[in-house]
Amino acid sequence: MDWDLFLSPYKQAVDELKIKLRGYREQYEMAKQHCPIEFVTGRVKPVASILDKARRKHIALHELHTDMQDLAGIRIMCQFVDDIQTVIELLRDRQDMTVIEERDYITETKASGYRSYHLVVNYPVQTINGEQKILVEVQIRTLAMNFWATIEHSLNYKYEGRLPAEVQERLQRASEAAFRLDEEMSKIKGEIQEAQKHFALKNSDEHDINRSKR
Repeated sequence: MDWDLFLSPYKQAVDELKIKLRGYREQYEMAKQHCPIEFVTGRVKPVASILDKARRKHIALHELHTDMQDLAGIRIMCQFVDDIQTVIELLRDRQDMTVIEERDYITETKASGYRSYHLVVNYPVQTINGEQKILVEVQIRTLAMNFWATIEHSLNYKYEGRLPAEVQERLQRASEAAFRLDEEMSKIKGEIQEAQKHFALKNSDEHDINRSKR
């Protein structure tokens, strides 16, 4: 298989979606509203990971485009838990993609403590051979959820997926602590947003003063 050729439209989908979703930030800033998106990242699954998952899930290579939903991945980070629902609605309302599956690991937390909201979308890309619809997995989570997931992923890699019971318990406690932090930050969201407005106004005023001195 020519992997560069096969994965090219997936890379195109990731690049396009990162630009489109980051565009929301500018729109919210121009409207002087709180932006539910802190930042957006994306990646195409490495070939070694594709082959490993295909082997574990018994997916034939000619079925990758239909049976492996995370060949292309987008991750959207939010400041607050309730921002996640806002982002979900933004994605559901888009006309350039179709949401085909949703998995709520925030309400139904995984046994490991993993929390995130996943959507699988069908996104069309334009190629020299015409339109190709690409499956993209979109993960939406808070910064605290992402911090926990990053550490858990690193530990799983270190222990080759066989985490000692003590480490699993500590991770679960850390997950609960991270979620309590998210809940507390949501409670003081109004104060945080007022502080953000204050700093934004202060920076704007300082910018105007510096311009007037030139």
